[in-house]
Amino acid sequence: MAGKDASTALRTAWQRRGAVGRLLWPLSLLHRGLVAARRSLYRTGILPSMRMPVPVITVGNVIAGGAGKTPVTIAIARHLKAQGWKPGIVSRGYGRQTQDCRAVTDASTAREVGDEPLLIARATQLPVVVARQRAQAALALLAEHPEVDVILCDDGLQHLALQRDVEICVFNDEGVGNGWLLPAGPLREPWPRNVDLVLYAGRAPGGSAPQFELRRALADEAIDAGGRGVPLSALLARPVAALAGIARPEEFFAMLRARGLVLADTHALPDHSDFSDWQRTGDSTLPLLCTEKDATKLWPIEPRALAVPLLVELPQAFFEALDRILRRYHQPLVNTHE
Repeated sequence: MAGKDASTALRTAWQRRGAVGRLLWPLSLLHRGLVAARRSLYRTGILPSMRMPVPVITVGNVIAGGAGKTPVTIAIARHLKAQGWKPGIVSRGYGRQTQDCRAVTDASTAREVGDEPLLIARATQLPVVVARQRAQAALALLAEHPEVDVILCDDGLQHLALQRDVEICVFNDEGVGNGWLLPAGPLREPWPRNVDLVLYAGRAPGGSAPQFELRRALADEAIDAGGRGVPLSALLARPVAALAGIARPEEFFAMLRARGLVLADTHALPDHSDFSDWQRTGDSTLPLLCTEKDATKLWPIEPRALAVPLLVELPQAFFEALDRILRRYHQPLVNTHE
C-alpha cells in the first residue's frame, strides 16, 4: 500500500509544476536527450526498423500509466473487422512470465501471454501474438495467418523497431499533466509530437493532429467466470467488495460508486499484478467486483469474482478519419456473409 500511495502522490504532483516537479526537472532534461538520441538512431538506420507488407496501426500513449489503450484497441479491431478488413494484433504481453514469441490461444493464461493480450483475444476473437520485439510478433502473425491484411499494435508508440503506417495516441482525463517529461512530469516523450489521430478523455491535449473525444462507462452487466451476465442493478441491494490491479484503481472504484454500488471493501493492487500473494480480506461473503483485465488472473483463484467490463465509445468521426487514412493502402473486401 505504501508503494501505491507513493504512486498516487507522484501522479498528483505531475498535474502541476510544483516543488516536486521542479526538483526532478533536471532529470527530465536528461530523459528528453535520451529520447531524442534514440529516435535519431532509428531515423538514420543505425538501429534497424522493420516494415511489414500490410498496414500497421499503432495504438499507444505518451504518458506513464494507463490511458485506456486496450479497450480502444478492441473497439478499433471490431470496427476494422466490420469494414471487411482481416485484422491481427501484436503486443509485448507486459507482465507475462515467458520470454518467447507465442500466439494467444484458448488455452493461454495471463502468466503465459499477459493479461491485456488475453483480454483482447477473448473480446475480439482475432489472432493475437505476443513478443518482446513487436516486429517478431508481426512476422509470426503473418506467417501463421496469411489472410491478415492489417496489423494492430497494442501499446507500441515508443517501439520504433516496428515501422507503423498509422499512429493513434490515447490520453486519459489527466491529459499531459504539467507538460514535463519523466520523472518531473508524466510524459514519456515530448508533446505535441507527430501522430495521425488523437483520442482523449476530458480535456483535449493540443497538437496539430485531428483530436476526438472518447467516452468511457461501465457496462450494465458484470460477467461471471462462466460468461453469464449479472446486472449491476441486482447488486444495489447489498454492499460489495471491489478489486483493481490497474494503473488507476481508484477510478474503477469511483465508477462503481457512480452506478450506485456501495463499496464496503476495496483492494487496490499494482498494475498488472499477478495475484500470486493476494489473499482476500474482509467479509468474504460479499460479491467481489473486478476489471476484465484482472479477471483473466483472478478467476482461477477466486472463481466467484464478477468482472465489470469498461466500455469505450469512439465517435463516428474518428472511425471515418481512420478509414480515410487506410484507403491509401487498399480497400478491404466487404464480407457480405456477416
